[in-house]
Amino acid sequence: MTLSTGLLPVLCPLPVLIPLLTAAATLIVGRKERVQQVISIAALTAVVAISGVLLYLADRDGMGAVQVGGWDTPIGITLVVDRLSAGMLLVSSIVLLAVLIFAVGQGISDGTERQPTSIFQPTYLILSAGVSIAFLAGDMFNLFVGFEVLLAASFVLLTLGASADRVRAGVSYVMVSMVSSLIFLTGIALAYAATGTLNFADMSVRMATVPLGTRSAICAVLLVAFGIKAAVFPLSNWLPDSYPTAPAPVTAVFAGLLTKVGVYAIIRVHALLLPGTTFDSVLLVCGLLTMVIGILGAIAQSDIKRLLSFTLVSHIGYLMFGVGLNSIGGTTGTVFYVVHHILVQTTLFLVVGLIERQAGSASLSRLGGLLAASPALALLFGIPALNLGGIPPFSGFIGKVRLLQAGAADGSVLSWILIAGAVMTSLLTLYVMARVWSKAFWRPRVQAPEGALAHAAPSALIDESTDVLFDDRDDPGRMPRLMVAPTVALIAVGLALTVFAGPILNICRHAAEDLNDPHRYLETVLGPPATWQSGGDR
Repeated sequence: MTLSTGLLPVLCPLPVLIPLLTAAATLIVGRKERVQQVISIAALTAVVAISGVLLYLADRDGMGAVQVGGWDTPIGITLVVDRLSAGMLLVSSIVLLAVLIFAVGQGISDGTERQPTSIFQPTYLILSAGVSIAFLAGDMFNLFVGFEVLLAASFVLLTLGASADRVRAGVSYVMVSMVSSLIFLTGIALAYAATGTLNFADMSVRMATVPLGTRSAICAVLLVAFGIKAAVFPLSNWLPDSYPTAPAPVTAVFAGLLTKVGVYAIIRVHALLLPGTTFDSVLLVCGLLTMVIGILGAIAQSDIKRLLSFTLVSHIGYLMFGVGLNSIGGTTGTVFYVVHHILVQTTLFLVVGLIERQAGSASLSRLGGLLAASPALALLFGIPALNLGGIPPFSGFIGKVRLLQAGAADGSVLSWILIAGAVMTSLLTLYVMARVWSKAFWRPRVQAPEGALAHAAPSALIDESTDVLFDDRDDPGRMPRLMVAPTVALIAVGLALTVFAGPILNICRHAAEDLNDPHRYLETVLGPPATWQSGGDR
């Protein structure tokens, strides 16, 4: 039994269908919060299991494709599962499930009477479906649909509670996303005009007959659209102003996943459509600037959420570094590092949610003494912080070493400049994490400039807190188990990347080989070469 003729046609659509169907179910039972929560958690648990099976099958049998509705390629909708898409599905579903449990625990602990949980659950499931569509799409139009589904859901999640700050950030986010979508639609129109198809595999074949200048212009438009979504400098200014205002679970899932969908799209377009090495130097330069400017922005921040948002931007530069090298080693490092970064960045934002709940703020000017007040919270922050900084033997160190090795193997002057920039960025990331530790955990709170102030009570989806004296705030008590458990689980999965780095890197290397040999993708979707070499006549 092969992947394409066995379980794939049954399993492949389920990561999309299950969240969409259960989103409808949660709307029907909107007045019963506990039922909503059970349905949502069960749905995402099923998606995690299915994604794990898809990754196992893709690694065992190779990539496979499903033609939805039985339509022939390239007319119908094509869903493609390979090691990259299945791996991204698995890690994204793990993150989505963990963050959902965190959000449920936060709502239970802090009260849900006035919280918009009936809106949060179905919207969150629709976001999950949009992410799955984007990873599985085998054509450009359905990639656009996936982006729009997850963006529509993200608009709602970002503005939950309708506070002034969230609405302001939401308007900015909506405007940037609309511009990105219009640019993407322009790229789709140009690609269709030039090739007469939107199927990635068929477009890759037909692009060979398109003049180089036209092909480069089309790919440039697409890279700008995806660069905005991935927050690649100079298209990243929107992110630090949008993410920190959202509720902690929303910020965590945004930071972990949404930019990575843009990175995934860049990887796909780079593998299938880019003409040779035309844009590799551009990607390398953008990667360098993203790393350096992002981490310099983080150094200047006094709010942990904004600080982490800038580190998020900075580490997108590592991913562009690997893609721009255009080698199996560079792509291997990129695939491994994107998995690492999804897990670690999400974990850190969840920890910040715990910090806000326990200490009444995420501002470094108000924090202090957390190590003595909650050693467990200090440990929860310390492990992913060291991982993000690239301290050995954590997965951040392994991913960065892989990228640096690939850069050294390339040997060009630009790659050596990138290596120097990557090392400097890693050291500055460690400095930023140490600064947070020193101020929030190590020093006494009385030494903080605004240490006497805090939010009156923990905030869930709606932020209703007002500033009071720290001694007068409502004591939240111990950290809720349903908030701690998923945070610990994500830390454990991140540590598993280190413990099982060998097998995981092997899967990443096979994914890189698939990406660097587009013929494998073309044969999976279009069939034997004899059937698609004359693709321009179809």
